[in-house]
Amino acid sequence: MHEESAAPVAPKAPRPVAPFKLGDRVRLSIADLAFGGEGVGRIDDFVVFVAYVAPGDVVEAKITEIKKSFARGVLVRVLEPGPDRVEPQCIYFGECGGCQYQHLDYAAQLRWKHKQIGDLFARVGGFDPSVVRPVTPCPRPYAYRNRILVRSQWNRPAQKLDLGYMRQDCGLVCDITSCAIAEPALNDALLEWRRNPPPKGGLKTTLRINPEGWEVPEHSFFQNNFFLLPELVGTTRRLLKDAGSRHLVDAYCGVGFFGIELGGDVESFVGVELDAHAIRAARANARSHGRTNGEFVAGDTDYHLPALLARLDASRTTVLLDPPRTGCHPPGIELLRRVGPTQILYVSCHPATLARDLKLLCDGGRYVLREVQPLDMFPQTQHVECVADLRLAT
Repeated sequence: MHEESAAPVAPKAPRPVAPFKLGDRVRLSIADLAFGGEGVGRIDDFVVFVAYVAPGDVVEAKITEIKKSFARGVLVRVLEPGPDRVEPQCIYFGECGGCQYQHLDYAAQLRWKHKQIGDLFARVGGFDPSVVRPVTPCPRPYAYRNRILVRSQWNRPAQKLDLGYMRQDCGLVCDITSCAIAEPALNDALLEWRRNPPPKGGLKTTLRINPEGWEVPEHSFFQNNFFLLPELVGTTRRLLKDAGSRHLVDAYCGVGFFGIELGGDVESFVGVELDAHAIRAARANARSHGRTNGEFVAGDTDYHLPALLARLDASRTTVLLDPPRTGCHPPGIELLRRVGPTQILYVSCHPATLARDLKLLCDGGRYVLREVQPLDMFPQTQHVECVADLRLAT
């Protein structure tokens, strides 16, 4: 009797070896744009990421970091501009860390964000990228932000107080006198803040334009782009109506925006939010908007969701999730899978955590992802808002 010989094991492909060293200057052709805004080039199959470049660019970059399978560099100069490269409108672009895409034509920004979301959903969630619809553009790609966070920092070498945003390359503050993506009224407020600066460094100040007709406490959340807000509401309303739900649970409801806006499309709604100040504002907002078919509950969403869902007919209920960037907690996801509301609408400004959570919700075929509608609430930046429509599998 002869022993069977073991099947041969294919050798692992060797890792690529970097054909350069730290500090080298290299010539790169940029072929792709990764999520987060870095351009992708290759030298002998070794990937090099560089910020502030555009697909189609040929650039000179200085190597600043080398890992096992990739490297990073900083842009030295553009040798040949790609077809989508434009002149940034902000003098601080490339130094300030607020924007990543001002050097890209706006139509190109939308195309690349769409591709990035599709790639993320395929890689992180295992979803077909075709589920991602084209990105809804913002009617105002500049001067749209209604809220900015500015900082003070003592600049010891210059012996002065720097006032502005964090730099993109370090933990220092970029001293600014205007912001190209902020609404004009905020730039006026920024100049007034600079005329009456904080007494010392290390302080943060929020400058905000309050939404008309809404009460929003100082540290409570509200969408930062008024100009695309109607499209965000319209998208959620379209999907809610398509599901035919009669009850809405607005989880992480903040000051009650979605519940109040969509309350007229359902028989009843309930909002739940940990921020007690936001809940008090939500109740005031419901009164001022004449919305009487809902209620707001103060407390942890994961704690209150079981009781809220237990009293509703799951087959006629939509749960709208609008959590922080970190996404939903696993217990909340498991609860939704167990109770099985007919629809989950998930609103997120972080496509990676969104794809992660949707994968968990859809595991085993419990839910089906019908579509993802991205909306460009953050033009000139790497960020994008998404609305995902999940339906209970039949």
